[in-house]
Amino acid sequence: MSSSLFSPIQLGPYALSHRVVMAPLTRMRAQRPGNVPHHLNAEYYAQRASNGGLLIAEASQVSPFGQGVPASPGIHSPEQISGWKLVTDAVHKKGGRIFLQLWHVGRVSHSSLQPNGTLPVAPSAIPAEGNAWTANFDFVSYETPRELRTDEIADIIESFARGARNALAAGFDGVELHGANGYLLEQFLQSRSNQRTDAYGGSIENRSRLLLEVTQAATNVFGAHRVGVRLSPYGRAYGSGEADPLPLYRHVIRELGKQGLAYLHLIEPRSSGAGRADVDHQDVPASAAGLFRPEWPGVLIAAGNFTADTAMDAVESGVADAIAFGRSFIANPDLPERIRSGIALNPYDRATFYGGEAKGYTDYPSFNQQAA
Repeated sequence: MSSSLFSPIQLGPYALSHRVVMAPLTRMRAQRPGNVPHHLNAEYYAQRASNGGLLIAEASQVSPFGQGVPASPGIHSPEQISGWKLVTDAVHKKGGRIFLQLWHVGRVSHSSLQPNGTLPVAPSAIPAEGNAWTANFDFVSYETPRELRTDEIADIIESFARGARNALAAGFDGVELHGANGYLLEQFLQSRSNQRTDAYGGSIENRSRLLLEVTQAATNVFGAHRVGVRLSPYGRAYGSGEADPLPLYRHVIRELGKQGLAYLHLIEPRSSGAGRADVDHQDVPASAAGLFRPEWPGVLIAAGNFTADTAMDAVESGVADAIAFGRSFIANPDLPERIRSGIALNPYDRATFYGGEAKGYTDYPSFNQQAA
């Protein structure tokens, strides 16, 4: 394998030894009640840690109101901070770096997951498309969410700031803000889900306001050089999708570029961005990273159905600086070494992606275990 993926890169204050990143992956294996990370999660992340490598831990709700699926971990309680400390300690012992993805799902939730059974919140009272998970792992239609009042938005921003402070206390090396995949920050960005008439709706500048203010709140905690942002300009998860993404995302990326962030993380159009099924998008650009690369002055991570060869090509061409792998990392705890050595990959089992215990989580073998 070409050295392109295995040349060092500086990401904020961290010198990474290679460019194979683990993408944030919802696995729904936190302990309940409390949605607390535990020893099984620490084992999972430690298996995938490598010396000088970067893991982006799964999306974690910044408040009880931000939860969208059962058994997803949070970062809003003392117990969750302690649970995540097990994870960060385990990764650091392997010489790895780990960022936490901060998450508020907005309308992509169900009242059974909300405190006191209240309706999920959103920029506008427009339901998501598809089926919601309930607290009992059932599927039902999404409910019509409650539109956030303008005076409530400061609380949303503070919940992300508090999540960042808690992530710092839990030992994370940085945080990634989830502005993709149809969740709350993207709901505010896109006119299809945001029909507000206040300072957070209408123009591109207004619709971008919440993401930029949340980003500033996180950088106030970690410093800009330890904060990343994930976007999916051409994603279609849960009824998301801007009619013409270019003007919106050019503005967003240019404004984020002024903040000196650790990285920008873009999901490619060929990926669904939601993970529940493979989606073949038509009439979209070949590469979001290639399209927006000229707008971004810093490290750019690309994600979305990459193979070892296409990842190498993306880095060698300069389209991206690092590549995030998802499903391949689920099934191959030693993915960087397999790519480096040209070793065949374990196949993944989609049926075990969400929920459960060790099966399909910590029982995928490394190549050394297979060869023993």
